[in-house]
Amino acid sequence: MKDNHFCIFGRKPIIEAFKAGKRFDKILVLKNITGDEMREIYTFAKSTEVPVQNVPKEKLEAVAQKYSKHREANHQGVIGFLSIIDYYSLDDVLHQVYGKGETPLLVVLDGVTDVGNFGAIARSAECLGAHALVVPAQGSAQINAEAMKTSAGALNNILVCREKSLVTALKYLKVNGIKIFGTDKHKASDIAKVDFTVPCAIVLGSEGEGISAEIMKLCDERVMIPMQGQTESLNVSVSAGIVLYQVGRSRRK
Repeated sequence: MKDNHFCIFGRKPIIEAFKAGKRFDKILVLKNITGDEMREIYTFAKSTEVPVQNVPKEKLEAVAQKYSKHREANHQGVIGFLSIIDYYSLDDVLHQVYGKGETPLLVVLDGVTDVGNFGAIARSAECLGAHALVVPAQGSAQINAEAMKTSAGALNNILVCREKSLVTALKYLKVNGIKIFGTDKHKASDIAKVDFTVPCAIVLGSEGEGISAEIMKLCDERVMIPMQGQTESLNVSVSAGIVLYQVGRSRRK
């Protein structure tokens, strides 16, 4: 699987792809570019909730050179990345889970932009019984061939929700009876002593910044992995595996 199979260069090809029902992961647009075709692309992107990123010429040229089969791709100021998976709404996920008589377990990623970490988390989540991943439309790792490979195909077997706002998404989950657990290193409960048998969502933050303050305020409880070594923290994908294992252990009891 090659990423260049999932890139579309140029305004008309992207418009035609939208009209054909193709799903995009994201669209890169040259800053300050205008015109009727661009307005049409923006309209399609808005209606299908596809994130559009305005980038400088140097960034667009670098992306074109990386993903194009040809030395000079005629991108016309816009490059679209087709999605290699389908996205689902939170309502779809909860309906499916409750319909099976199961207790919801979701993994929410706040600021996880590394593709390798994302794929590894997806693999652990699917293996350990999570029902879905919840990611923001902006500021999340791209779900590309590398992510699929790192996940060992798990991204084909776990639902993914792409939300405009994680704040809105978490508020929706809370209204629907989902308890939000935020992973933290300080002033948090030992995961071995936490009751994960309730419907829950586990929030994981970026390795550098952790969970944002705005998202942490919405967490019902902070949880931590007790550590004994001198290293300050674990890789986020490793943390995900440990916490999800504990969730399963708690529920099996």
